[in-house]
Amino acid sequence: MFVRHEDFATVVRCTPLISIDLLVENARGEFLLGKRLNRPAQGCWFVPGGRVQKDERLEGAFERLTLAELGLRLPLPSAEFYGVWQHFYDDNFSGEDFSTHYIVLGFRLRVSENDLQLPDVQHDAYRWLTPQAVLDSDNVHDNSRAYFLPQRQSGVPGL
Repeated sequence: MFVRHEDFATVVRCTPLISIDLLVENARGEFLLGKRLNRPAQGCWFVPGGRVQKDERLEGAFERLTLAELGLRLPLPSAEFYGVWQHFYDDNFSGEDFSTHYIVLGFRLRVSENDLQLPDVQHDAYRWLTPQAVLDSDNVHDNSRAYFLPQRQSGVPGL
């Protein structure tokens, strides 16, 4: 369910959002990152993903997001649950007048690069990086970099 711009702004201003991030690995052990077109994290390299919609089951959200972000509809059991994360941003989808807070469900999956049809709606460029290259890059967003730390930090105590 999509909501009107004004209603969504109220939601983002007042509550955390739930999202899914996709840690997409190729056969060489590299991970897919896209350069974000939209706020938050605009201009940064980030793993693909997106919000879970109201009244949407995780299985449906996962399939919708893999299709939208990778051009390939995948079922939830094709991925490994990677943990729960917290993402905080100083800006939001419409500007800088309030922050954005996400509770993120990370999922790791392996794909064949040839099966992907990467769209240009959320990202204007893509690249594949090794975990070390992700950590070494100064233009990968810290929230994506956290997935590749040697002792990954979920941002949630006890996870």
